[in-house]
Amino acid sequence: MLVAVLAVQVACGMIFIYDIMASIFGLRTSPINWQIRELIEIGAIMGLLLGSLLGFVALRRTETSLRKAEGQVRVASGAFMEVLEEHFESWGLTPAERDVATFAFKGMSLKEIAGLRNTSEGTVKAQTNAIYRKAGVSGRSQLLSLFVEDLMAESLV
Repeated sequence: MLVAVLAVQVACGMIFIYDIMASIFGLRTSPINWQIRELIEIGAIMGLLLGSLLGFVALRRTETSLRKAEGQVRVASGAFMEVLEEHFESWGLTPAERDVATFAFKGMSLKEIAGLRNTSEGTVKAQTNAIYRKAGVSGRSQLLSLFVEDLMAESLV
């Protein structure tokens, strides 16, 4: 539909361009009846207005779809945090381990996590190992896959 609207607008614009070019370069061999000329211009204007209206409708639909998608992302984000909290509870993670796990999910390195928590990398490494042990996994990728599986199993909408 948008292609058709665009085609109509281009055709209408070309009518006005041709009219101006014909006047400038004298391309018309015989004059057009003024009534026919006015009807052509009115038709072109109506085509441009219709195209603008349909463009506005398409823009509104796109904005609505964007808001819906943003809402779904918020739901997914909230669901992910709920799943995180549920697992953290069931594993019996300490508050420090919860922080480290959350930073790890955000993709931060041990060095970055240590800097944010104002601790040594060795401490963060020990905490990540405790998290992996309590979760029953061997590393960060397996830990993340637990949550992805849970989210995929749930309906988010």
